[in-house]
Amino acid sequence: LGKRLGVQTAYGRRYLSSQVADKDMLYRASSNTADYDVVVIGGGHAGCEASAAAARAGARTVLVTQKLETIGEMSCNPSFGGIGKGILVREVDAMDGLCGKMADLGGVQFRILNRSKGPAVHGPRAQVDRVIYKRNMQQTLASYPGLSLKSGSVADVLLERTPDKDQESLKRLASQDSLDAQTSATVVGVRLESGEVIRARKVVITTGTFLGGEIHIGLKAFPA
Repeated sequence: LGKRLGVQTAYGRRYLSSQVADKDMLYRASSNTADYDVVVIGGGHAGCEASAAAARAGARTVLVTQKLETIGEMSCNPSFGGIGKGILVREVDAMDGLCGKMADLGGVQFRILNRSKGPAVHGPRAQVDRVIYKRNMQQTLASYPGLSLKSGSVADVLLERTPDKDQESLKRLASQDSLDAQTSATVVGVRLESGEVIRARKVVITTGTFLGGEIHIGLKAFPA
């Protein structure tokens, strides 16, 4: 989705749509009429952290997810930390993120993995109660200053043509020498399946890792 619609993905890459030439995709909106500074799509771990971080930075932020009651849902193996992810959790915590705090509140077991080995491979891990974690995360976000929560499915990312004076800088960001200046555009908001338009200066997509997932049943395979 990030490749197609010209938004910044979780991996920090920037792409420009090859479909912007279609005028029906474009949505005209002045930047000073935006409803929000940031729209975050998705209420999983990344969406919770992204929306809270944007709000902490002073941006008017809205988190859009299909079901508000599933915000902060954990997997069937509800744990935080480990050798690699433990470092990530501490980095998020250092920036005043939420997942470490919520894990502390809902933790049922705390261990240091690989304790018999050297300190370089020690990994703090917490097993967490899924219900308590989700409840605390939802309550925290619902009362977070500068953050709004909205239930809905995003059907489209809205684009606006980029002024000619910005073409060269946009080309450099995209790292695409063959970029057609007539087809470049910037994100100005999202459209929900209900038809409602949310205007915003930035859109962050945190819809998880399963957008390109496949289901395998025996020798049959089809998109998830």
